[in-house]
Amino acid sequence: MGSIIHEPIHRELHEVNTETNKVDINRWCLTRYSPSVQQYNTIILFFHLIGPCIINLGSALFIIFGLAQQRSTAQTSRTPREHIYNQFSEHKQLLISPIILLILSLPRLIMSMLSECINPSNHRLLFIFGYFISFTPSMLIFIIFVLPSALYRKKFQETFRRPRRLIHS
Repeated sequence: MGSIIHEPIHRELHEVNTETNKVDINRWCLTRYSPSVQQYNTIILFFHLIGPCIINLGSALFIIFGLAQQRSTAQTSRTPREHIYNQFSEHKQLLISPIILLILSLPRLIMSMLSECINPSNHRLLFIFGYFISFTPSMLIFIIFVLPSALYRKKFQETFRRPRRLIHS
């Protein structure tokens, strides 16, 4: 919360009026910052987007290579490369999930970096699509994290089997 405290303090709203018909007037308010606050905002946005992704990828690689090293010392019949490949295939969801979240968050980053006044009637669908796609990472957490993992998927299915057994008994 402290890293985005500049939002309400330095916010200046500018209204963009576009007349498509004489009766219909669309008004979009865009946020403008001073150059120094805009630079700070850009750095914070990149940090909030790329920081967690790098931490998740680093943690996943640490887990994969750590487990592969432990297994290669315990099971000498296979090469360390085979253990690494096996761990990559077993924990692929740990690598795929942060990358999907990063890709889905890019439209929000791009839209927030646009500080110029634009005519929204020309690119209305682009902005609406970019705005709504920025919410998909939080809406798709179940699909991104649970379904790719065999262990999580199995536990999820077990949680629904128990109540069903109690109901049918």
